[in-house]
Amino acid sequence: MAAEIVNPRSDSESLDGHPEQDSGAEPLDAFDPAFALHRGGKMAVQATVPIRDKDDLSLAYTPGVAKVCSAIAEQPDLVHDYTWKSSVVAVVTDGTAVLGLGDIGPEASLPVMEGKAILFKQFGGVDAVPIALACTDVDEIVETVVRLAPSFGGVNLEDISAPRCFEIEKRLQERLDIPVFHDDQHGTAVVTLAALRNAARLSGRPLGDLRAVISGAGAAGVAIAKMLVEAGIGDVAVADRKGVVSRDREDLTPIKAELASFTNKAGLTGSLESALAGADVFIGVSGGTVAESAVASMAEGAFVFAMANPDPEVRPEVAHKYAAVVATGRSDFPNQINNVLAFPGIFAGALQVRASRITEGMKLAAAEALASVVGDDLAADYVIPSPFDERVAPAVTAAVAAAARAEGVARR
Repeated sequence: MAAEIVNPRSDSESLDGHPEQDSGAEPLDAFDPAFALHRGGKMAVQATVPIRDKDDLSLAYTPGVAKVCSAIAEQPDLVHDYTWKSSVVAVVTDGTAVLGLGDIGPEASLPVMEGKAILFKQFGGVDAVPIALACTDVDEIVETVVRLAPSFGGVNLEDISAPRCFEIEKRLQERLDIPVFHDDQHGTAVVTLAALRNAARLSGRPLGDLRAVISGAGAAGVAIAKMLVEAGIGDVAVADRKGVVSRDREDLTPIKAELASFTNKAGLTGSLESALAGADVFIGVSGGTVAESAVASMAEGAFVFAMANPDPEVRPEVAHKYAAVVATGRSDFPNQINNVLAFPGIFAGALQVRASRITEGMKLAAAEALASVVGDDLAADYVIPSPFDERVAPAVTAAVAAAARAEGVARR
């Protein structure tokens, strides 16, 4: 399959392939180039072998295909060699947490899932198929993906709301022997850690000397906290709408109770703003706005990663007054924390060695490799490379493949 930006229909055809009826109104394409680009979808299926004559047909389909099917039936592992399974990922969503749009449903999620699929192809050379599910029940999602899994070499969970996303990923990891990766969690965490490693290197401080505060205890916030602890951060506290997640709170969900067990060694309580006093790092993955006075109370030479889109929790012009390094989730400012820096290479590396799963070690290796791409060009406005830096995907792919072998999850 080739994921490419295409428009297989003429401008005079509607979505069902028939000429459009004149409704009296100009099409949306006339007003917004985004609609023009999306008309007909952003993907197409492309054959990798020609069918020019009856001989080609007899090899690609019957009777030749029967030999391959029989061989796979006798030796199931041959499916990796004689089908696309080892090079294709399912991009699965239920449409409940799409970008900043929230619960907009499976159909409305498709433009994003198509976009994710072409990013897999563009930046990692990995084919991907968007799958939008018309169900939100955890059991139904898990069972559906398990039944689809024989066709794919990996599963990328996308835009599934918390806390269900945690259980869905965990249960799929337990039941499947292919990589399952919730990008909203782990992709964000990998890129955040890579940027933080370089920010710390720029300031001459080890991660172990830093205290971080994360705004948001959803999928991304929890994953970032876990990864920072794995990487050796000095301390990290996470705040939700009710304040800092701490062991003494009685309103915590099981996920947040677990979060409290390995974060906030300082025992902070109260608001996000109070936790920021003297903090070295702010990481925003929640939206909302952080008061300038709270940013001003951070330690000298602090780092502000305000990653909400389209409106960062701290505007860059405000953050630059007080912080040594500023990053956002936006492409129009330096230091964009963008998941596309991670997930294509992570899956490419995992698929390359037929990994049975994606481990913490593989994610840490991806973050380290991503950070290393910056090299000697490190600067306050360049702590993370561009997604268009051609060194990114190969570096991440190689690091993830090596880590998979080292951790014993590689099967070739």
